Amino acid sequence: MPLHLSDLLARPDLGLSASYDMRPRLLARTIEAATVSDLPAPGKWLQGGELLMTIGLLLPQEPAACRAYVRDVAEGGAACLALGLGQGLPYQEAPEPLVTAAEEAGLPLLTVPDEVPFIAVTKAVFDARAEEQRALLQRAFATQRRLTAAAAGDGLRPMLAEWTAATGVGAAVFDPLGRLLSAGAPAHRTPLAQAQDLIERVAARGLRGSASSTAAGQQLEVQPLGARRLRGLLLLTGRPDDAARSVVPGLVSLLSLELERRHLRDEPERRRRSALLSELLADEDPAAGRARDILRSVGLTAERVRGVVVAGPGTGGTGGTGGTGGTGGTGGRTASAAPDAGAGAADGAAQEMAADLALAMPGGLVRVVDGAPGAVIEAVVGEELDIRDVLARFAPRCPAGIGPATAPEAVRVSLRQATGLLAVSRSSGEPAEARQSQASRLLLDLGDRRTLHGYADTVLGPLDLADNGEELIATLTAWLETGGAWDATSRRLGVHRHTVRNRLDKAMDLTGRRLDDPDDRFDLWLATRIRRGGASATGADCRPAAPPPGR
Repeated sequence: MPLHLSDLLARPDLGLSASYDMRPRLLARTIEAATVSDLPAPGKWLQGGELLMTIGLLLPQEPAACRAYVRDVAEGGAACLALGLGQGLPYQEAPEPLVTAAEEAGLPLLTVPDEVPFIAVTKAVFDARAEEQRALLQRAFATQRRLTAAAAGDGLRPMLAEWTAATGVGAAVFDPLGRLLSAGAPAHRTPLAQAQDLIERVAARGLRGSASSTAAGQQLEVQPLGARRLRGLLLLTGRPDDAARSVVPGLVSLLSLELERRHLRDEPERRRRSALLSELLADEDPAAGRARDILRSVGLTAERVRGVVVAGPGTGGTGGTGGTGGTGGTGGRTASAAPDAGAGAADGAAQEMAADLALAMPGGLVRVVDGAPGAVIEAVVGEELDIRDVLARFAPRCPAGIGPATAPEAVRVSLRQATGLLAVSRSSGEPAEARQSQASRLLLDLGDRRTLHGYADTVLGPLDLADNGEELIATLTAWLETGGAWDATSRRLGVHRHTVRNRLDKAMDLTGRRLDDPDDRFDLWLATRIRRGGASATGADCRPAAPPPGR
């Protein structure tokens, strides 16, 4: 228990007396330390919570000066002022100006009798503080023993229940997606809505730090759980005292061990699902019923699914598609030739990432396939899943391809297309998704930005120099995008169709091209597509684009 001012006054061996009738709130002040000073302005030498003792050698007698002295002591953070009395000392009783100033300032004022040396008061304070620390450590050790014993039980709940019973602080564990796994008491099973943002912020940082906040007058704290990768999150609801605070690291360690144990325990199920995915992909022309049965057996009931391929950690941003033959294999993995220690570490990292992705993807149909330049992760997910959000959280900065949504029996094709998009993803720095309307943009993203824009400048340069060049280019772009439909172009631009024809005739005269020539028309379309932004601004590492066809 903390040492209060009332505890010191209750000790007969110290003989301390209050100089005025103090209110209970003053008697309840906590004494953190004891010190002696006869300086006329000791406030700047205090840290707060001290019992400041003085014999009043330089104590002023004037009321205004006394008030200034007391104000300096109070502003310095002293919990109490004590005046030593006795023969040969300046004071035999507390002077009235000092008593009045202390009472006005709300600063407790004690007197120390002649027979009690200041060192005896100092020892009493520090002995009490040492006893407080010893009691705190005993409570912390007792709590830690209870948690350790609970860890030998089954699951997270025994540890969380023991923690809440010992500390009064609510505790709950969530998975990396913020889904509740277990709570210490029924009152804490459902977290405050304000805690969700805190959980998401810590989850986004992985194992790199915790966070705390206050919501509805209640302190919330979130700690990451896991050894090498984030396995879960601990939410503490309430304010732990010093003893409980010292046990928090132990609680985090025990919960992390339990989550790692769960992760290992789930490995057979992950292998089974990997084998099911291999079985689904082994047949080039599977029956629709068979494909749907495999997906339903793992709880994936979506009518349309898509394939996702992620380059495993450690593959770098190099070219190549990394394991393209895996989509037709019969096993969950293909053997790598002459593996080394570095390859083994990268493979282990890929397996860990695959486990994280399996947790976040309903059905968990995920497998790791060896290839060159490194392992890739293949997955089948429902069309409705926000796969970009999952990749951003569990595979950040890793090249990824997202295939088009297909019927379950055609997911092999979706995976093949996703694999082909890895090179695009490496170039753009973000997941590449197969969409029919974006096929040309994906092709342009493979080209070098400087080369592509140089090509567009060559084709459209004569229009750039014309007085109304922007108008001509806009008309040409609209006409090409509408498939050469004059009326549709006219409506899009809000001008008469004869105006459209006149502008295009002028554009062809300036460029020396012909709209009825397929090669010229392709050159013009490609140039306007590049100008519109089809080429990625982050393609500095891509291969130079090939010369345009027919030129």
